[in-house]
Parts: sequence; structure tokens; C-alpha cells
Amino acid sequence: MDWNRVEGNWKQIKGKVKEQWGKLTDDDLDIIGGRRDQLEGKIQERYGYEKDRTKKDIDDWYERQLW
Repeated sequence: MDWNRVEGNWKQIKGKVKEQWGKLTDDDLDIIGGRRDQLEGKIQERYGYEKDRTKKDIDDWYERQLW
């Protein structure tokens, strides 16, 4: 998986992330800044998911994106 695409296009991708994980605030998205580890942490914090579920959810979301 090439997460660099997400990091490099974070401003454009933030909306898609917010559609998927609506509990993330705009401030959260600014802090995340495209970094996957930050995204995982914020999703776990907001949704109470375990690490494995969060990783799988992000992987599934990433695979559904049309690059």
C-alpha cells in the first residue's frame, strides 16, 4: 500500500476521510495531516475501536478509493 498518495494529497482527501469517519473534527484532520499513525490514533480515540479493527478499516477504505 502506498500511503504517500494520501499524505501528498491530504487537503483533497480530508473530505473523503470525514465522510467515512464523521466523528473526526476538522481540527483532528488538521492534526492528522495525512499521517496514517495519527489517523489510526484519532479513529481509535473517537470510535473506541481496537487497533486491529482500525487498521483493517483504514486498509478497506484505502482500497475503495479511486486513485
